[in-house]
Amino acid sequence: MSEFAPICIYLVISPLVSLIPLGLPFPFASNSATYPEKLSAYECGFDPSGDARSRFDIRFYLVSILFIILDPEVTFSFPWAVPLNKIDLFGSWSMMAFLLILTIGFLYEWKRGASDRE
Repeated sequence: MSEFAPICIYLVISPLVSLIPLGLPFPFASNSATYPEKLSAYECGFDPSGDARSRFDIRFYLVSILFIILDPEVTFSFPWAVPLNKIDLFGSWSMMAFLLILTIGFLYEWKRGASDRE
């Protein structure tokens, strides 16, 4: 049983470490009903105008999707570039194929006008 003592201690301490910071502010927090301003909507210090559920332009989503697609390029390029003198011919050509696929996708996106601003 003594070999499981560190695991048992860990299982007791880890919930305490995570729950104490979550529960610590509650005794010190004031009642928000006493401050009606805290219950009002906040929009840069001004009264809110318009509906909060207004539709966004699709280009905002497109920019974020393009970022998500092109972000792995850096993630995959860094481990390839660090030991560049130790990578054989197959590693070099596989990275070139990966970069070619990304370049074709970027050219397609550019041709379709996805990043054009109006």
